[in-house]
Amino acid sequence: MKDAGEKIDPSNKLSDAIRDVKNAFADRDDVVVDMREAHRMRLDLLAADLAPVFADVPADMDNFDFVVSSGLQPRLWIDAVSHVAMGRDRRTYRFLKDTRIGRVVLAESTEMKPVADSVTRYVAERIVERRRMMEGGVEPAVAGMRRAQVAEAEPPLRASTRGKGWSAFLSGLGLIAAGALVGLAVSAALFWDRLAAMVLNWRP
Repeated sequence: MKDAGEKIDPSNKLSDAIRDVKNAFADRDDVVVDMREAHRMRLDLLAADLAPVFADVPADMDNFDFVVSSGLQPRLWIDAVSHVAMGRDRRTYRFLKDTRIGRVVLAESTEMKPVADSVTRYVAERIVERRRMMEGGVEPAVAGMRRAQVAEAEPPLRASTRGKGWSAFLSGLGLIAAGALVGLAVSAALFWDRLAAMVLNWRP
């Protein structure tokens, strides 16, 4: 037993505390690594299940990613705005999409198949949308509504405008001609006496 007056080396306590903290961090890192590996393994299984779908995507469509990213939270990226991640329980697949109003959940399940079906549907919709854009088709924003055909309405408007232009031009010419005739008539009336006198003077 140490005497009460004996000094205790503080470095021993500090070194013990440092060792305990390192062990705690190591245990925590092991848990994080285990969680990350578990998440990645499940996402790899989902990617393998979707491999035939990914393989059928047209080669000219480069807006899809189809890759499992590394990091603290692995993700299976479908495209630039959608991905599949695991929930906090390490068992729930969550198919998420980033939109203008925030992140929305497209599908969520502890089973792989419902999420895989949702991803397949999403990929199919993107392919159809791209084809419609290339073909010039437009999907109505609301079912049952059609956008006005502006291209068909333009020619009659142009023809009507052109007709009004010609009508205004001809009306202007008519007014000018009428003004000229009136001016000649007024001039003839004013100078009629002078013209008559000049004619009388020229008579022999």
